This record gives sequence, C-alpha cells and structure tokens, in this order.
Amino acid sequence: MASRFTELAIDCADPGGLARFWCSVLGYEVKEEGDGVVTIDSPEAPEGARSPGPVPPALTFARVPEGKTVKNRLHIDVNPADREQDEEVRRLLDLGARHADVGQNGGESWVCLADPEGNEFCVLASRRP
Repeated sequence: MASRFTELAIDCADPGGLARFWCSVLGYEVKEEGDGVVTIDSPEAPEGARSPGPVPPALTFARVPEGKTVKNRLHIDVNPADREQDEEVRRLLDLGARHADVGQNGGESWVCLADPEGNEFCVLASRRP
C-alpha cells in the first residue's frame, strides 16, 4: 500500500487567525491548538490515519518568525461544492482573501487568490463533490 496524504503543514505568523480563515473556506473545525500550532480538520474525517477510504487532509498552522517572501512552490486548489466559481470567489474575498497575481494571462479557468498571510491558492471552475 502507498502512503496517504493526510496533513499539510503551513508556516505563518498568526496560526489562530489563519486557521479560522481556512476553517471558513473548507468547513473544517479546529482539532488541536497550543504552543503556536493550530490543527484543523474536516468534521467528516474518519478517525485514525489507517481508516479505509479517502482521508481529507488536516491543515496544521505553525508560528514562525520569518514572513512569506516569494510565490508558494506548493498551493491549495479548492472546488466550490455548492455554488458557482464567481459566487465562491466573492465569499472568499469577504472572508479576507485577496486577488493574487502569479503571472496569469487572463485566459485561465481558475481564479488565483491569497489568504490573509499572502499564501496563494486557486478557486477552480469545475464543481466537484
């Protein structure tokens, strides 16, 4: 059996604030919090890493002293599950995201945004459950 993608660690200045933003984006909940680290996860995630079937990845936010300086080498893509892309982009902007320029040419099917600490992520056009 191969490994499973179960967690993504994100360095940041404000773990609690960034965790709240991503909880709102993904419908996640705070699972653990303490000592400059906050972990969020899907309320629908099965218990334990050895559970059968797909496991939604947890996100762990860890406080670090340095700030973000360049474009992310790895980023999150999200799919609106219950609304169209433009509606989801407006919702995310209202939550604190902002448009991000990573060299788009205007013909992309996705919209590139940045979270409150500047981490780029994309809102895809297709809706998937």
